[in-house]
Amino acid sequence: MEVSVLGTFDAVIFDFDGTIADSVASMHRAYAVWAEEYGIELESLRQYTGRPAEAVARALVPADLAPAAGRRIDELEVSDVDGVVALPGASDAFAAIPSHLRAIATSCTTALLDARLGATGLPRPDVVVTRDQVERGKPAPDSFLLAAERLGVAPERCLVCEDAPAGVAAARAAGMPVLAVLTEHSAEELAADWAVGSLADVRFETVPEGVRVTLR
Repeated sequence: MEVSVLGTFDAVIFDFDGTIADSVASMHRAYAVWAEEYGIELESLRQYTGRPAEAVARALVPADLAPAAGRRIDELEVSDVDGVVALPGASDAFAAIPSHLRAIATSCTTALLDARLGATGLPRPDVVVTRDQVERGKPAPDSFLLAAERLGVAPERCLVCEDAPAGVAAARAAGMPVLAVLTEHSAEELAADWAVGSLADVRFETVPEGVRVTLR
């Protein structure tokens, strides 16, 4: 079977929601409650995927309400992780890459990441960067740059796996190559270096030079 070699990288940084975890149903339930509480007509969350909760709040409610509204989104999401599971290929990817060579960089707060990661059963990497650990969330590059720093790896030597436009933009701004996971967005929308339907389409292999990545 023909394979496509993406390259060998010093480390791999994974986004969380939509990349290694399916949290769509729980997220939609939380936002439905939130929208009703704030009297918002929330037609689609698709345009907000990959963005921190407070950024979504700032886009939808008056500025003076946004901080509390963002905290309320997080509170609702943390309290509902029913149905949150690992996406195809995520477990194999984590098993193939040593913990010190992989990281999670997410728009989740620490509390939300802890709740959802626990629900998936995936092992926690040595390096995890959450929204509340950086000054600016995605699409700013802060979370990916901090993950690379903690991994001890140059940004351009990190492969980022992402599913959202804001995350791809953040990786681009960090100078990192990007593999898009087409969970909710098309390859055209994401405009990453490579695109796959899920991580099940990817083979990660630890070699002396780092992590070798191929498409199945």
